Amino acid sequence: MRVLPSSRRARKWTIISLVALVVLVASLFGLQALSSARTFQFFGGLTDRVDTSQKVVALTFDDGPDPAGAQQLLDALAKAQVPATFYLIGRDMAEYPDLARDLVKAGHELGNHTYSHERMVFVTPGFVAGEVERTDELIRRAGYQGEITFRPPNGKKLLALPYYLDEHNRKTIMWDVEPNSYPDVDASAERIVDFTVQRVRPGSIILLHGMYAAREQSRLAVTPIIDRLKADGYRFVTVSELLTYQGK
Repeated sequence: MRVLPSSRRARKWTIISLVALVVLVASLFGLQALSSARTFQFFGGLTDRVDTSQKVVALTFDDGPDPAGAQQLLDALAKAQVPATFYLIGRDMAEYPDLARDLVKAGHELGNHTYSHERMVFVTPGFVAGEVERTDELIRRAGYQGEITFRPPNGKKLLALPYYLDEHNRKTIMWDVEPNSYPDVDASAERIVDFTVQRVRPGSIILLHGMYAAREQSRLAVTPIIDRLKADGYRFVTVSELLTYQGK
């Protein structure tokens, strides 16, 4: 069976077209990998963990606030006397402003997780600005006065988002411990705890999703994670505090 055309000229252009297709597909897969990278972005810096010998760790939560999980998380953190950093979605804060204020009153740090939780890849500069700035405004309305760090939804970022953040001297915060991405782990609070504790090291940033109704197992894991890490000598700090330990 003939695969390539019989004429030399046609074979040449067929081969060129196939090579171009392969390069395009490889490039797209490469961009996908880059957009999800936890330790790299094209503009500015990002932090997935802090390089320190001190046994400090930041506990962070993405999404919400939502009444399904906010109070349970607040109660667990208050009982353990642990500060956390909540990366909140603007549209959820607009719907539940009192919950955002409750997080601030309890002494927790608020971060920006965009307004709509859209994946911030192949987006325009204007879209990025709107997503970040609308959410910043709601965080300030909630009463939070500290520096607002940023975490991209699903960890996705490519060009427009990192460029905007770099131009505005904003810190991009990722994570190095995240159990919820693994379905077999995510299904059980006990597995979430074991996965997290086994992977934490000095300077780690833990990411949990505990706000929504379906995240009960994550909420149940919070207290055991704290208890086991404290027993191992770890101290919990906010993301902003953790950044001050870089190189120490």
